Amino acid sequence: MASGGGNYRNGTHRSSLKGTTTTSIDRPLSVNSNPSKPALKTKSLSSVGASSGLRKSSPGSLGAAKDDAGVPGRVRVAVRLRPRNAEESAADADFADCVELQPELKRLKLRKNNWDTDTYAFDEVLTEFASQKRVYEVVAKPVVESVLDGYNGTVMAYGQTGTGKTYTLGRLGEEDTADRGIMVRAMEDILADVSPESDSVSVSYLQLYMESLQDLLDPTNDNISIVEDPKSGDVSLPGATVVEIRDQQSFLELLHLGEAHRYAANTKLNTESSRSHAILMVHVKRSVKGREPAHSSENGNSTNMAKSLRPPLVRKGKLIVVDLAGSERIDKSGSEGHTLEEAKSINLSLSALGKCINALAENSAHIPVRDSKLTRLLRDSFGGTARTSLVITIGPSPRHRGETASTIMFGQRAMKVENMLKLKEEFDYKSLARRLDIQLDKLIMEHERKQKAFEDEIERITTDAQVRITEAERNFADAMEKERLKYQKDYMESIKKLEEKWMMNQQKQGGERKHVCASFYPTQEQMVSTAEEVAEVKKLLSKETSLRKAAEEEVNNLKSQLAQLKISEASTNSEILKLQKMLEDEAYQKEKLEGEISMLQSQLLQLSFEADETRRRLDRGGPGKVPGGLDSLIAQVRPQLKDSGNGEKASIAKLFEQVGLQKILSLLEAEDADVRIHAVKVVANLAAEETNQQKIVEAGGLTSLLRLLGSSEDETVHRVAAGAIANLAMNETNQELIMSQGGISLLSMTAANAEDPQTLRMVAGAVANLCGNDKLQNKLRGEGGIKALLGMVKCGHPDVLAQVARGIANFAKCESRASTQGSKTGRSLLIEDGALPWIVQNANNDASPIRRHIELALCHLAQHEVNAKDMISGGALWELVRILQECSREDIRTLAHRTLTSSPTFLAELRRLRIDF
Repeated sequence: MASGGGNYRNGTHRSSLKGTTTTSIDRPLSVNSNPSKPALKTKSLSSVGASSGLRKSSPGSLGAAKDDAGVPGRVRVAVRLRPRNAEESAADADFADCVELQPELKRLKLRKNNWDTDTYAFDEVLTEFASQKRVYEVVAKPVVESVLDGYNGTVMAYGQTGTGKTYTLGRLGEEDTADRGIMVRAMEDILADVSPESDSVSVSYLQLYMESLQDLLDPTNDNISIVEDPKSGDVSLPGATVVEIRDQQSFLELLHLGEAHRYAANTKLNTESSRSHAILMVHVKRSVKGREPAHSSENGNSTNMAKSLRPPLVRKGKLIVVDLAGSERIDKSGSEGHTLEEAKSINLSLSALGKCINALAENSAHIPVRDSKLTRLLRDSFGGTARTSLVITIGPSPRHRGETASTIMFGQRAMKVENMLKLKEEFDYKSLARRLDIQLDKLIMEHERKQKAFEDEIERITTDAQVRITEAERNFADAMEKERLKYQKDYMESIKKLEEKWMMNQQKQGGERKHVCASFYPTQEQMVSTAEEVAEVKKLLSKETSLRKAAEEEVNNLKSQLAQLKISEASTNSEILKLQKMLEDEAYQKEKLEGEISMLQSQLLQLSFEADETRRRLDRGGPGKVPGGLDSLIAQVRPQLKDSGNGEKASIAKLFEQVGLQKILSLLEAEDADVRIHAVKVVANLAAEETNQQKIVEAGGLTSLLRLLGSSEDETVHRVAAGAIANLAMNETNQELIMSQGGISLLSMTAANAEDPQTLRMVAGAVANLCGNDKLQNKLRGEGGIKALLGMVKCGHPDVLAQVARGIANFAKCESRASTQGSKTGRSLLIEDGALPWIVQNANNDASPIRRHIELALCHLAQHEVNAKDMISGGALWELVRILQECSREDIRTLAHRTLTSSPTFLAELRRLRIDF
């Protein structure tokens, strides 16, 4: 094994367990969960879209041949930004970051200079504050779930050295569990989902060092060969150590062992720079239960036998996690000697991978897959049958802008690669043979045990029967003899007593005999009375007997009815639980679909609005009089405004750079109406960028926009100016400035005179942003802000109602916070201004955005005890109970539960109404 610039640490050898090889059956996914997503570049307006049909594979494709049916799944790419380190914070303190992330739009802006940027779209954009858990969930978890379902999957990190690839993938999280990387979290999910009795998980850990494939679990195995199946194209490593994993601790020990053997070096860019590509392979073998054969037998015994003789169906998924060594420029890393040779090898293998991805993205007839061992190992990951997720890591330093741009372009090209996902199912005949052998041995032993037990039992029963018969015969004879002697003795004694009594009776006199007879025999009246008493007793006894029988029958009848009721209740409860589950699932799906539809409608409406505005750019300009020498300025701006009609934001930025902000703002007061309209549109577009907002406010743009609301009568000016004010109102300082200049009054007046729903939406959005400021609550209410919001609900447009609901939710949240801190007492200002009836009426609105904001507003209002009576009388209590039981969001249900249980007034009313929540 080579040594030199890299640091090598010895470790212990771990035993390997080899798996059996069986015939593979490929089956396609039922749905495609990887829809393509276009990548945008602002300058050229070019987009990268995935093909809607199946991608044809060339003979030299990096992936395996696609002979069987499959489902296309594009390579998913996420970008992650590393925060500035101490060196960059000191060296680049006077320079802005070379990238600007827009995670909500899933876009990234790469600065070329102070004014010019390129915009790129990715499947996910992760800021420097993104947690390891979120990175795993959006990048690797879908791939891990596919592997558990029987597909191959790949998770790979690519980027410049020192940008956090190993931190993202291989962090163990021993000091802080929140720092666990993708490898550790993926194994946690796999072990939690597999069954130890029927499934198996095995691991190999390798490194590709200077085109030599080495085993990190067995350092002596330093030249592993790569074998490719000519039919299926699958890649295997027969010489690699394979260790079966039973628990998470043993996996962490393997990672420790592998990291100890991995090469690393200290360079100018990274003190612990990886000098090899690390590859973690996880093989998951799972039994498929519940599958029925396609045919059935008429004989039941034959069917059971066929089931027992059918080989078990298993799914084999393979997860590959690749921690690529970082690309580096020699003049920046300062590599020399053996470290320089390592850097050359790394850059060559990464270059070969880039060439293959370029060829796949362009559907080239030849894919240079054999130029490097790295591309051979990743044959199935790009253009093959695996679900692939790539995370590219970048740094913020402007000194490394070239490397950052190269990494971004690598990710953009990778997004064009489409794989054909296939399910890997196998019949495990060896497992069936082992199972039948074990079953046969068990049956033979069980038969022998039962035969021996049967013979022993027969012998025991025979002996016991003979003993019992003998003893019974002896006991019977003894008993008969005793009975005979006893009866004979009693007979003799009875005869003797009768003879003595007869002789005594003969000796008694007649008088005495008469007296004895009179006293012995009762009179006729006594006999009649006794007979009547006996008859009465018999009658009562018969009556009691009949009553007792009737009571017993009634009890038995009630017991039967009770048993039937219990059975019926159990069946009814089971059906109710099933229906509740179905209703919850339907409600969740409906909520999810409504949210997606609302989001798409909002995006479509915004795009339509922007397209309409850009098409109606000024095509002509009147020679109206412009005071203050603005004629030349208007002549300079009008061509720019016409050129910006194509809708590109770059034209607005160019206009801003050439003309200047002060000149553009001065056109807001021009006498020419067309010039004034287009000037306010330019300002609105500039205000949409956060970097321009402070400049606009400092130059007096906010004051000019507010003045336009009061002075202009043009509906377009009102709509665009209100939209610009809404963007500026996202900043707390700007909010106070708007309030101090009478902004609420102007917005309220604009809303009262507006007829266009889009104008009302912009005004409502601005007021909603102001409602989220704790310091402005009383002033906003005093100037009619709440009444203005409620007045806009008459429009009925869902987008307007959504903004009104958001403003009420923001206001209620601020009130709740102030009440908790003790800075506010008394009833809610929303209730005093009459907002509660509308809130209750729309608490179950069909539109998801409206309903979500209203539910939050109700929960925040209910947190203050002084509002409880008004909410009960207004019907809000029923909506709170409905939110607790039906809301699809867990956080809102938790808030509703905490609110209801902490309010004595609500609890008393619920007890009065006998509502069990």
